[in-house]
Amino acid sequence: MNQLRNDRGAITAEYAIATLAAVAFAGLLVIVLRSDEVKSMLFSLVAKALGLE
Repeated sequence: MNQLRNDRGAITAEYAIATLAAVAFAGLLVIVLRSDEVKSMLFSLVAKALGLE
């Protein structure tokens, strides 16, 4: 029983760390996707897939 009592907050801390990592990754994706080069590359890719180019 003492072992369970000592690990009580461990799972919550792991979820918090995973959540912070996910938010940081999402923020990085937003920064990357806002760049003009990435926008034009994605637009070109979609246009080619739809046969617009």
